[in-house]
Amino acid sequence: MSDALTGSARGARPIWFASTATWKSVGAALPDTALAFAEASGFEAQAGRILVCPDASGRVGCALMGLPAPSARFRDPFLPGKLATALPSGVWRFANTPGDAPRASELAALAFALSFYSFSRYRKPGSIKTRLLAPESVNLRRLNRIADALCMARDLVNTPANDMGPEALEAAALDIAKQFGARAKVIRGDDLLKRNFPLIHAVGRAAAQAPRLVDFSWGPTNAPKVTLVGKGVCFDTGGLDIKPSSAMLLMKKDMAGAAVALALAHMIMDAGLKVRLRVLLPIVENAVSAASFRPGDVYPSRKGLSVEIGNTDAEGRLILADALALADEEEPEFLFNFATLTGAARVALGPDLPPFYCTDDVVADEIARTGLAVNDPIWRLPLWDPYDALLESKVSDIVNVSSGPFAGSITAALFLRRFIAKTRTWGHFDIYGWNPSTKPGRPEGGEAQTARLLYEFLESKYGARRK
Repeated sequence: MSDALTGSARGARPIWFASTATWKSVGAALPDTALAFAEASGFEAQAGRILVCPDASGRVGCALMGLPAPSARFRDPFLPGKLATALPSGVWRFANTPGDAPRASELAALAFALSFYSFSRYRKPGSIKTRLLAPESVNLRRLNRIADALCMARDLVNTPANDMGPEALEAAALDIAKQFGARAKVIRGDDLLKRNFPLIHAVGRAAAQAPRLVDFSWGPTNAPKVTLVGKGVCFDTGGLDIKPSSAMLLMKKDMAGAAVALALAHMIMDAGLKVRLRVLLPIVENAVSAASFRPGDVYPSRKGLSVEIGNTDAEGRLILADALALADEEEPEFLFNFATLTGAARVALGPDLPPFYCTDDVVADEIARTGLAVNDPIWRLPLWDPYDALLESKVSDIVNVSSGPFAGSITAALFLRRFIAKTRTWGHFDIYGWNPSTKPGRPEGGEAQTARLLYEFLESKYGARRK
């Protein structure tokens, strides 16, 4: 999406923002022709309304956009993204600030760029003919870094499983690692058993493409350790506890956790954050065949805990468990994992607000504040210790699902916590990874939820060599 933003001001037409409260003062600053046209058109600065006004010669002169009133309960910082597909071709600029939020110009420019995204792997993409001059307060390179990483992740999630199976997802991860000189290795198939990743192997062994674990590291070994783990289930049938067809329609997105980890890693490495980054992606397809793992089976795990399978459709937490155990052995400063893990999370908070769980209250508060500041919101749910008993098994150390219908996202998080022992701060993000409908800056389809907020969080702590 780098083409959507420019640093050249030549010929840039102004975009004026106004709410019902500010329309009078903004109107006074407009050229007479534009103001007369706006009044004749009945423009009253309603939120989301866009009007293109002529200049004195009748050519396109400026644009007006209505913003929510200051008293509005919700004001979407991405609302100006609507301009991307509403304005005539050419270069445009913000004539005034798109709102009173501290980072209004930055978020509006990002939304403008992200609104141009379309998944074009199987059809010819449209060209970008409308461009925005990056506001003076915005770092254009940084904004493009974020936009490009998010659109890369969207492409991964939107690609169907016939073209984004385990082999293709591995290749995409290795391409990113190679681009930044990261050291990478992959453990595949039965080698997972030899290297003590039995849960990853059990979940993925039924598929035509072998299960695997992608592991790459970047940055100096003496820098603070940050490890990212992303769930890479390229398609989830539910296994022998097979999903109904309606629940399978979006299961190409069950690798969105891996896509988020790759998007965040891309931002970190491109910026040169002063960290030692490690990315772990357990990649499988949860298929049905004679080799499928079964309800009632018991498997060992890398950590040494035996796991009873209560439901084969709770496979994501199994592959994450082995990867988290490996990550925990290094005792990283921060360990973050991303997964489209539970439908219960969507029932609780809907598709736009992922729950997260964290072992550090101070860090959790900072992460939540950062999410609101950059319009990448999340909501903390508790690691409620009394519910840990719901994971008790009569035949093994732990079962992968609780026996009841309640607190599904929380019990999934508690299951994952069993595989963390040494890490200073662990965060689990139960994302949806999908925009159900188009909104400004968020086209319908795959979405890399939480990647932006965690880049902001880590950048604030560790700085960037390349702004």
